[in-house]
Amino acid sequence: MNREQGSLSINSENIFPIIKKWLYSDHDIFYRELVSNGCDAITKLKKLSLMSEVELADDEKFKLDVIVDANDKTIKIIDNGIGMTADEVREYINQIAFSGAADFLEKYKDKTNEDQIIGHFGLGFYSAFMVADKVTIDTLSWKDGESAVHWESEGGTEFEMSDSDKITRGTEITLYLNEESYEFCNEYRAREVLDKYCSFMPVEIYLINAAAVKEDVEEVVDEVVEEAPEVDEDGNVIESEVAKEDKGPKPINDTLPLWAKHPNECTDEEYKDFYRKVFHDYKEPLFWIHLNMDYPFNLKGILYFPKINTEYDSIEGTIKLYNNQVFIADNIKEVIPEFLMLLKGTIDCPDLPLNVSRSALQNDGFVRKISDYITKKVADKLSGMCKTDRENYEKFWEDINPFIKYGCLKDDKFEEKMKDYIIFRNLEDKFISLKDYREDFEATKENKKVIYYVTDEQQQSQYINMFKEAGQDAIVLKHNIDQPFITSLEQKDETIKFQRIDADITESFREEIDENDETIKEQAEALTELFRKVLEQEALEVKVEKLKNENVSSVVTLSEESRRMQDMMRMYNMGGMDPAMFGQSVTLVLNANNKLVQYVFNNKEDDDVNIVCEQLYDLAMISHKPLEPEKMTKFIDRSNRIMTMLVEK
Repeated sequence: MNREQGSLSINSENIFPIIKKWLYSDHDIFYRELVSNGCDAITKLKKLSLMSEVELADDEKFKLDVIVDANDKTIKIIDNGIGMTADEVREYINQIAFSGAADFLEKYKDKTNEDQIIGHFGLGFYSAFMVADKVTIDTLSWKDGESAVHWESEGGTEFEMSDSDKITRGTEITLYLNEESYEFCNEYRAREVLDKYCSFMPVEIYLINAAAVKEDVEEVVDEVVEEAPEVDEDGNVIESEVAKEDKGPKPINDTLPLWAKHPNECTDEEYKDFYRKVFHDYKEPLFWIHLNMDYPFNLKGILYFPKINTEYDSIEGTIKLYNNQVFIADNIKEVIPEFLMLLKGTIDCPDLPLNVSRSALQNDGFVRKISDYITKKVADKLSGMCKTDRENYEKFWEDINPFIKYGCLKDDKFEEKMKDYIIFRNLEDKFISLKDYREDFEATKENKKVIYYVTDEQQQSQYINMFKEAGQDAIVLKHNIDQPFITSLEQKDETIKFQRIDADITESFREEIDENDETIKEQAEALTELFRKVLEQEALEVKVEKLKNENVSSVVTLSEESRRMQDMMRMYNMGGMDPAMFGQSVTLVLNANNKLVQYVFNNKEDDDVNIVCEQLYDLAMISHKPLEPEKMTKFIDRSNRIMTMLVEK
């Protein structure tokens, strides 16, 4: 062909700078675009072969080579796909935004619906100019009689076309990297990017280090093989195990990812291996959900429920979104329901309406349907497990309940499906649902059923023992999500009320007291005055009760409303504010049946009574919440003094 020059056909003179600098937020994405274009070219050729429009050799091996050369600062991406004619280069390359994939699909849409075509927009090729000063194309079409074409452009606005010396079918793209992008011709950096974007593309991809290959060839040429190969009885050469391993490179990608298989074809070990490979998490997942849907849209994927060590691990997970096995992005909220962001998994949906950079979603009601489907499948899996595999459901509950509760808060449809499968661990380490628990509720003055709960079994052990002795039960709620979750439950069911076990002293713990008992009134007045004076807390509220357990000297209570207000203050970084500003104060409850309390009352003027008052107050506070550092230091010092006093006596 005659040498041809010209300017790229662009509708707006400003579109190319946008493509080059702003269309893609990550410059490494050019690897994804060019490699996926090569995969498309091979997929197109396979379609033509299926339709008998082209004859291919029986042993035809389709592949895509990525050749990096750190010495020449170049990257070559070579496919043996459909190739292009000169007219097709003019149409698909010189006219930006004319999609070759879309044109191909339109032409053959009624003839076959086999493998999907990755490309949609025709802009991917130009991502090359984000990292390259010069780009060349050498391509030979599958069509008989067509000549190979060479195309090149420096800067991306002017091009030149001429004949090429390429003799094999397919396309070879060469990027001459700019100075800021030399990192991408480093083998290790290239492997990192290809692993990120191309790990599951449908065509085998081989990464080749040109400099390393050159060194290997030179070494082989310099060596002289003196020993004859070993042969078997029939004269066949016996290939050593080392030779077998060294024979040919391995593709960097898995062309048939686990999510693309039918769930019945996958083993538990394959699911676990896939999880370790993709997420680099060597703790086994608790269980997984394999999504496999063909109608009304095509969606496949695997969602894993990871085992979380809440003390050290972040709860945030990773959901990788793919489009025809091409990585798009992590955690796209339009597709993945927000509460499922806590999971780890892969979702492949070829029907997603992507924008031109193939990295974000266009606004489409269809996306909402996909999100709803995923939510439904997760709810079905969890509710089914609760009904048919209750033992494992309970076993996993400590790990999965944050996901479920967060989902109920964020998604009404999910909450509706899961509300009967929310279970709680009680003080006997048994799991029960609210439905099972209702019969044991204690009614309040407002005629609400009270559900007592524990947030820290160690910290609140004294209260737990009192509950057990009184034959009462409580549920354990120790995750951060539990506070907003129980608030939500109260709002949706006004007949129930959640109350922490240290919020009040219930009737079950008290002896019946005569309202006219002047002794109790006298003790309450005297002890209130004494403790306020000793502790220097004029607003301290003190109650005197006759508790059934005489070994309990003192406890602290804080109303549920006040404690939730404190939690809210901490959530909004208002922890330094005085709770008393909001009417929040603790109540010191003294047990009139306890000998220490009796001693304080009977020896109000004694020199040692102050130290006993301070100790009783701190003992009560310790069972309520951790003491502040300064107060803990005083408590330890005071405990030592009390023991010294006992020894001296």
